[in-house]
Amino acid sequence: SQQGNDESYSQQLRKGLESTIIVESPNVHWDDIAGLGQAKEELQESIILPMKFPQLFTGKRKARTGILLYGPPGTGKSYLAKAVATEVKCPLFSISSSDIFSKWLGESEKHVKNIFEMARERKPSIIFIDEVEALCSSRETGVEDHKSGTKTEFLVQMDGVGHDNSGILVLAATNLPWALDPAMRRRFQRRIHIGLPDQKARTSMFEIGVGKTPCDLSAEDYTRLGSKPEGVSGSDISIVVQEALMQPVKKINTATHYRKVYVKGVEKLTPSDHSEPGSVPMNWRKVPADKLLEPPLRTSDFFNAVNKIKPSVSEEDILRSKEWTKEYGLKGA
Repeated sequence: SQQGNDESYSQQLRKGLESTIIVESPNVHWDDIAGLGQAKEELQESIILPMKFPQLFTGKRKARTGILLYGPPGTGKSYLAKAVATEVKCPLFSISSSDIFSKWLGESEKHVKNIFEMARERKPSIIFIDEVEALCSSRETGVEDHKSGTKTEFLVQMDGVGHDNSGILVLAATNLPWALDPAMRRRFQRRIHIGLPDQKARTSMFEIGVGKTPCDLSAEDYTRLGSKPEGVSGSDISIVVQEALMQPVKKINTATHYRKVYVKGVEKLTPSDHSEPGSVPMNWRKVPADKLLEPPLRTSDFFNAVNKIKPSVSEEDILRSKEWTKEYGLKGA
């Protein structure tokens, strides 16, 4: 029957959606995120407390249902969403607008409806939508009606028309907040600017990035690293850290000489310069796996990597975000 076909088709759609979007507790913690103190505080008040203590939000005091994180690319917006979901131990339905707009016109409205239905079935839950600006129809595109139907469905679902939306929060992210139209903007009661990290946050990012990797960096070195790259995003810094962390591996790969060293009485082999006493000509192929002593990270590995960094965010975008914050948003740092 037609109805049976429709139902099985709808189930297929949902299965496909589930495989792409449900992230059970993502295991990112507050401490993994440097800086953004104000944003963390806002998210705790708006999401974590209402989910942990729903009794605080009865009567006239309402929990927020929509929060927008905006700012330049690579500043940690989706990372924050993951930390929130980890903190409240609830499912995170993580999607990008491009997941919603499927190849067939009309499907995307069903996708939006399905996402909200799935979130209601598993509440408390968080729906995280990246690139939310793509849900707003833009006049130039040929898919105007298609987008506008999807946006309308999204607004209807956010308003919870005919449904109980308690225990569901929509967290959205965009690099282009000015592309949101007023109807969409109003659905997000809190709009938090996630800007570029300041010096203190950059210093923390280097410390978190290195973690427990053996290295000879002092607290002063970390501070110097943090003061160096102005105008860079968190993702720029993680690229630098990865570049530096690979240096010991490069040394192991290219070393032509190794020497014996003793660690707690156990003999090890570590890459060395041919002029160092005890150096023996050999390459890594001759080193048994359990004998290798990784060379420590050097301060120079980091400064060499930092000097190559190119800021990925333009001055113009930074200014535009600041202007939008004055009019519609809140500072996150």
